[in-house]
Amino acid sequence: MTDLPEIVKTKLAALPNKPGVYRYFDKNGILIYVGKAKNLKRRVSSYFQKEQIGKTRVLVSKIADLEYSIVDTEAEALLLENTMIKQYKPRYNIMLKDDKTYPWICIKKEAFPRVFLTRHKVNDGSEYFGPYPSVRTAHILLDLLGQVYKVRSCRTPLTEAGVEKGKYKVCLDYHIHKCNAPCEGMISKADYNAMIAEIREVIKGNLGGVLRDLKAQMMDHAARMEFEEAQQVKEKYDLLENYRSRSTVVSDTIHDVEVFSYVDDEETFYVNYMKVKDGAVVQSHSFEMKRKLEETVEELLLLAVADLRQQFGDHAPEIIVPMKLDYAIEDVTVTVPQRGDKQKLLDLSRRNAMQYRIDLEKQRTLVDPERHQKRVLSQLKEALQLEQLPEVIECFDNSNFQGDYAVAGMVQFVNGKPNKSAYRHFNIKTVEGPDDYASMKEVVRRRYSRLIEEDKPLPNLIITDGGKGQMEVVRQVVEDELHVDIPIAGLAKDDRHRTNELLFGFPPRVVGLKPNSEVFRLLAHIQDEVHRFAITFHRKKFEQGFMHSELADIKGIGKKTAEKLLLELKSVKGIKEASLERLSEIIGSAKAEVVYSHFHL
Repeated sequence: MTDLPEIVKTKLAALPNKPGVYRYFDKNGILIYVGKAKNLKRRVSSYFQKEQIGKTRVLVSKIADLEYSIVDTEAEALLLENTMIKQYKPRYNIMLKDDKTYPWICIKKEAFPRVFLTRHKVNDGSEYFGPYPSVRTAHILLDLLGQVYKVRSCRTPLTEAGVEKGKYKVCLDYHIHKCNAPCEGMISKADYNAMIAEIREVIKGNLGGVLRDLKAQMMDHAARMEFEEAQQVKEKYDLLENYRSRSTVVSDTIHDVEVFSYVDDEETFYVNYMKVKDGAVVQSHSFEMKRKLEETVEELLLLAVADLRQQFGDHAPEIIVPMKLDYAIEDVTVTVPQRGDKQKLLDLSRRNAMQYRIDLEKQRTLVDPERHQKRVLSQLKEALQLEQLPEVIECFDNSNFQGDYAVAGMVQFVNGKPNKSAYRHFNIKTVEGPDDYASMKEVVRRRYSRLIEEDKPLPNLIITDGGKGQMEVVRQVVEDELHVDIPIAGLAKDDRHRTNELLFGFPPRVVGLKPNSEVFRLLAHIQDEVHRFAITFHRKKFEQGFMHSELADIKGIGKKTAEKLLLELKSVKGIKEASLERLSEIIGSAKAEVVYSHFHL
């Protein structure tokens, strides 16, 4: 704290132990960060009482002043933080998307309200529902409302006095049965507003109540033998029921909840929000949040919950989340389900977040594949703390059969893509027996001594298909023998032969990468590719060796049987000397008789 400006030290000492929002400013008086706190003194002091890492350390180094505002509750702190981030857009805060960019359905404040789509909210007493994640989603609902309810669409400023004086005339919508013509008094204001009240409930997703009311109206008309009116109500009922049946029904026991789930992908945090009414999903919205500092999952999820509830309004009395939240949300029950319908609903929300992430990645790859790959390589550069972007990566793998037919393969990836013209096969020439380390030293020495001799560019990163031992023998050749500086990494596999961890440095350390991250997937692709390339070459060599061996002359004995025998008995000589019983253990009695007879009769 000795390097802090005096004004910051003074304010730190005076911070209250109350909930609130704090703001950091740089030396030019520009707001660079807004945060919330259950306890201002404890939270703000934590920035300066311990050594920070990464981007948070950069933020702290730029703080020249701070301000704070106290509030009564944690919920108020959440909302105030959200509002300030949107208003001031501080550099080190996650940028929350402005809800003005989304479409809304508006019920206009008028004597005879219109219902229409808009992106602009006007503070004139009109009602706005949404926002909707896409215009298409909103139009589907508007089209339904247009089929069920004959609401006016004209912009004529209707007034009750004007209607009574006959100032207005019907338009085409009336003649094609799309409007009840309130302009000429063909529907009373009371009946028109009753229709708007139903529309309001449908938009909110309260279809159950609307359907019950319509069914009661239909039965009432039928009881009074008003069959034409009953049929009109039935047509409305059928349209709404059909719309509800197309909605995702989750449970009849879940009536009014909001669901929040996430997928965390290192730098990016994907959130899905779902609103459930009367057991059906009536709204689903996904978006991404880019980490600016080392924000925790809980901090990001809280920010998303506050932002989405503020955007979408019509708050449910219960929210479902995948983890306990450390902040209280006023008048809301927070549920972390472990089983049952609510857990299934949470799983559905998470699948939506996962699909959103996959779709975004596909879109970015299609629109600008080079930029996408550069971004992944930049993440790898940062993870390994390399000086250069690893635009050219080469990876090696050995393959042999009990020391016989020893080969190696090398693949090259340029800007994250396979460069197959640069792939190389190696026949192991100087190593006797199954010695992977010696084989690796030979092929690495041959590869890079030749590049140096021909004055060709070296790769930005070497990857070995193996752990610490493979990395060390590559280092001995590259650094100690050839005296070149190329970063070396190792990819280890688990007992299921799946890419498990990335190793880097000497002594090697495990680099923390999430298995679902883009960087990890690139590395797994490289490892799978080099293994495929090496093993394909090895099989070809084995088949050639088999075709020239005495085993190829035995009728009824194929490559797979020969491979089993060679794997167990090491050589053709070992097969010749094996007893009939031993051969039977390996390939079965029938084939063993054939092989034994070939060599002994």
